[in-house]
Amino acid sequence: MRVDDKRRLILDQALALVDERGLAAMSMRAVAERVGLTSMALYPYVGGKDALLDGLVDLLHLELGSAYGDDPADIDWRQRLRALGRAVRALSRRHPAAYPLLLNRPSPGGSWLTAALRGTLHDAGVPAAEVPRLTRMICAFLLGYTTGEVTGGLPPGRPPQPEPDPSPSPPSLSEPPSRSGPASLSEPASLSEPASLPEPLSLSEPSSSIELGPTADAEFDADLDDLIRLVEVTVRVE
Repeated sequence: MRVDDKRRLILDQALALVDERGLAAMSMRAVAERVGLTSMALYPYVGGKDALLDGLVDLLHLELGSAYGDDPADIDWRQRLRALGRAVRALSRRHPAAYPLLLNRPSPGGSWLTAALRGTLHDAGVPAAEVPRLTRMICAFLLGYTTGEVTGGLPPGRPPQPEPDPSPSPPSLSEPPSRSGPASLSEPASLSEPASLPEPLSLSEPSSSIELGPTADAEFDADLDDLIRLVEVTVRVE
């Protein structure tokens, strides 16, 4: 097996380990056990743990590029930007535990996402001087938003509004109307016990159990539309 093939096998197994057990569980020994090597035997292929993490970042960018596919210039840049945003979000769902690495570590091999955004903005007609700024802004939104989703760091969105009942039932005359306030005046509500807060989501554990429904999808698409309008304004102003 060639060195490049062996390195790819090791990185694939390291990513699978993080998907299954979380980022904190990844160690040189744990990865070595998955590929049938000793810890020391990994170093010629992936270096130390920091280099292994860098390799995971490159692997995530590679997977993102493969999922996005070709980027033909004859497709409208708006459609390409939407597809790019959705591909980034899909990657975060496939690898929720490893995904925050894209936000926290630079890509040694160069960011595929940055290059794709630059090309899209160039084709949209954004002036060359504005491309780096808009690239950073859109990249920060895509990575920050999706990282917040998989780690639980985003505040909850607006819940779907219930549809009104077209034929509400009249109040029953046999039941007295409910009164607001405490149920018992002799037992006032206790203010000494704080409300319990939800446990924070650990970055060391995969969060694949997070379910993002149609409301979250619609909100993300609306945010992509806002980014597209921002690009359009930049092009018109220039």
